[in-house]
Amino acid sequence: MEVRKMVGIGCAGWSLPREAWPAFAEQGTHLQRYSGELSVVEINSSFYRPHRPATYRKWAASVPEDFRFCVKLPRQISHELRLRECDEALERFLGESTELAEKLGCLLLQLPPSLTFDPSTAEDFFAAMRARYDGALVLEPRHASWLDAGELLERWRIARVAADPSPIAGGDKPGGWSGMRYYRLHGSPRIYHSAYSAEWLEWLAGELRTSARSGVPSWCIFDNTASGAAVSNALALQALLADETAWLP
Repeated sequence: MEVRKMVGIGCAGWSLPREAWPAFAEQGTHLQRYSGELSVVEINSSFYRPHRPATYRKWAASVPEDFRFCVKLPRQISHELRLRECDEALERFLGESTELAEKLGCLLLQLPPSLTFDPSTAEDFFAAMRARYDGALVLEPRHASWLDAGELLERWRIARVAADPSPIAGGDKPGGWSGMRYYRLHGSPRIYHSAYSAEWLEWLAGELRTSARSGVPSWCIFDNTASGAAVSNALALQALLADETAWLP
């Protein structure tokens, strides 16, 4: 059972800090070099601005066959429309991002801290989403009321992100749909900057092995990019999981 098939390890964006260059090929774009060593990436720029369909096609063509992208839904949907009357925005975003074709591995919906769980609004939004997109979908809520949305998330096959750190108690544990896990690691104690210790990565590797043995695929995205720690943390975690015999039941 190959690591790249059961656990996707990568970063938020494919920027390569200079100190990490020796671990990557010398030639190619940053994305080509990045995708030669890591198996997934999270595109966050889509949250702030749209990308042309041709851009997504170009990215897909430049990575290995088994590489996968996660694309973050636009803030227009999550923060401005707040999941209401999103049909036009969803059509536009999916028309762009699905140009990744089979290399679109996941979509990420991150909610603002002020957005509480309203069952009717959530039901309507996820129904509209699923009418247009049947692939992997993960949710990072930042209001505690969303911890009560488990049944709805399970029914619509939406995994709740395990975020570190999380602004809500329990938000650091996977939840929602049990068919997938998604760890989003922002850096702790200094968010976006702090590197994770070797001991913490050992613990996380154990969690990922347990999921793999249960047949549950996992993503692990390091978002502690501000001081360049994400790439080294991702490579270290990948090394801990490199022994394929560890993946056997």
